[in-house]
Amino acid sequence: MAMDESVQGYKLLLSYDIPPQSTQDYYQFVMGQYVPAMQAMGFQMSEAWHTAYGNAPNRLIGFVCRNRQTVDDLLASETWQELNKQLEQFVTDLSYKVIPYRGGFQL
Repeated sequence: MAMDESVQGYKLLLSYDIPPQSTQDYYQFVMGQYVPAMQAMGFQMSEAWHTAYGNAPNRLIGFVCRNRQTVDDLLASETWQELNKQLEQFVTDLSYKVIPYRGGFQL
């Protein structure tokens, strides 16, 4: 894939719902394991959004990296698969997408 010169990097957006009974275990896992593992693979957490009401996932988190190869390496890794398998123990309706990073809030 050719790099678009206007792209400042890439953002990985994850969205999901956190059932109330999983909140504490979710936070412990995400802060203790998920975020550090993502950092080790070249990503920095850029944001975390909570939807208090409405018809949308109640959590949207973003990670950014500088180049597409970092994204491709992550998505092809067993670590990525295992992290999300573990995350699904605490959340429902997990989905993700990769978008060009352009700063600010993005969906």
